[in-house]
Amino acid sequence: MQRAAVLVRRGSRPRASGPWGRSHSSAAAEASAALKVRPERSPRDRILTLESMNPQVKAVEYAVRGPIVLKAGEIEMELQRGIKKPFTEVIRANIGDAHAMGQQPITFLRQVMALCTYPNLLNSPSFPEDAKKRARRILQACGGNSLGSYSASQGVNCIREDVAAFITRRDGVPADPDNIYLTTGASDGISTILKLLVSGGGKSRTGVMIPIPQYPLYSAVISELDAVQVNYYLDEENCWALNVDELRRALRQAKDHCDPKVLCIINPGNPTGQVQSRKCIEDVIHFAWEEKLFLLADEVYQDNVYSPDCRFHSFKKVLYQMGHEYSSNVELASFHSTSKGYMGECGYRGGYMEVINLHPEIKGQLVKLLSVRLCPPVSGQAAMDIVVNPPEPGEESFEQFSREKEFVLGNLAKKAKLTEDLFNQVPGIQCNPLQGAMYAFPRILIPAKAVEAAQSHKMAPDMFYCMKLLEETGICVVPGSGFGQREGTYHFRMTILPPVEKLKTVLHKVKDFHLKFLEQYS
Repeated sequence: MQRAAVLVRRGSRPRASGPWGRSHSSAAAEASAALKVRPERSPRDRILTLESMNPQVKAVEYAVRGPIVLKAGEIEMELQRGIKKPFTEVIRANIGDAHAMGQQPITFLRQVMALCTYPNLLNSPSFPEDAKKRARRILQACGGNSLGSYSASQGVNCIREDVAAFITRRDGVPADPDNIYLTTGASDGISTILKLLVSGGGKSRTGVMIPIPQYPLYSAVISELDAVQVNYYLDEENCWALNVDELRRALRQAKDHCDPKVLCIINPGNPTGQVQSRKCIEDVIHFAWEEKLFLLADEVYQDNVYSPDCRFHSFKKVLYQMGHEYSSNVELASFHSTSKGYMGECGYRGGYMEVINLHPEIKGQLVKLLSVRLCPPVSGQAAMDIVVNPPEPGEESFEQFSREKEFVLGNLAKKAKLTEDLFNQVPGIQCNPLQGAMYAFPRILIPAKAVEAAQSHKMAPDMFYCMKLLEETGICVVPGSGFGQREGTYHFRMTILPPVEKLKTVLHKVKDFHLKFLEQYS
């Protein structure tokens, strides 16, 4: 056979011809050359920039996860890369994340959640019958008997019924499941209600009264909604008490530039840890009734009461005990969560709000608004159900559940007293009694030279202090300026959640740092 006239070199490919006889490689080379002679285009301007973005979002600040927490993350990365520091770990005392601080989950809650998540375990003898009973009830109320299905926007019906039963037992006052809305943590409920309440423009723009110090969620949502923040100051000299005369002052001054319609209360307090007396709550309710204010009662720390002289009173209970004139007229939304208390189940993002005396037409608007996000996580709803429907006396899991609950709360009470006592031994630190919640909010002395140094770094003085504390000890706390404080005073918020021995270490490190800081800047 005659050999082909065109020999192909070994390892090379035959050139494919294009329609006009040129090889594809030649055409590609010409196209490439043509591209090279074209003038380069400058990058297209971005549509979304700091100048063009929503200014209300840009105004939002959330100190609990602000600059100091970002710095803590950078330091952790440096430690992982082997960079030497005067400490071996970052202790994140900036946030009330119980399990991250080593608190063990409540067994019964996790058993029910395991059964709901993997129903095949319902056949296992390893799980108690009271846990199985609750899991079956929850699953039967879910579409397809699965937590993976959507629920009604207001939440799973049987869980709302359990929340209503819990409130009825707690307060001795009937609760209607139709007034219960399951939420993605308490934060979701608070921001949803505020969305409904904010309206108007100029001097008729809605004013929202919040305590100072406050939990930064409130100021963040107010900024996002472009509402008007109306500060009322808690009385630090009187254990952070709420004084109705201060409410009147704040309201009177606010009326000059906005329309105050909302009064927010945090009880027990965050970051201040005070527990309001029944008399105080009565005074606040009367003030809200008198001034026609919508009440928001943030009660997520209702299980966290440590002082023997204090007791949690819900706003709903006191409202009804004050008589029909109040209970039928004062509009009240109260909030609870799986994240705090003895549970500490932050990651499930479970919560509820009870809203009473809401106008029927507004109820429809609220459900519409909730339906936009379809439903809160059904797993979080299930976790909330276990919080409001725990084991009862006589059930198989009751004794273990009670032991675990009492251990967590008893341990927190000890740590609250330990923190108060140790801080008050340090010159230049004053700490009010930690009556409840899970934080200390001590007042700190910052010398004038340190204030000047902070100003040169364009920082608030307590941010400068907390940043130095982080860089020298690895302890991450939140400056009081992120929560609000009276002019000329400085604080920081620190959680009491670390295990006792680690908490002692933290407190002693803070003491040593503070004394060194005073010496350096005095």
